[in-house]
Amino acid sequence: MNTTIYFVIFSIILLVGLIATVMIGFSNKNRVGDQTYFQKTGLKWVRLTALYVVSIAAGLLALVAFIRYYTE
Repeated sequence: MNTTIYFVIFSIILLVGLIATVMIGFSNKNRVGDQTYFQKTGLKWVRLTALYVVSIAAGLLALVAFIRYYTE
């Protein structure tokens, strides 16, 4: 298997993160300002934690795949 696939997967993950960050930054709520930002913080923490868990799991899976490929 060619290492190009790993670079493609890594690049896709980076691009998705970049696009999501830009979309959030330019969202209407962020431009106008949200007076209720500090309310309902529990739900925000749950979402943020879920994003971190998914990101870390994807990173670990990519690492395991990379190590398995190069140790065979």
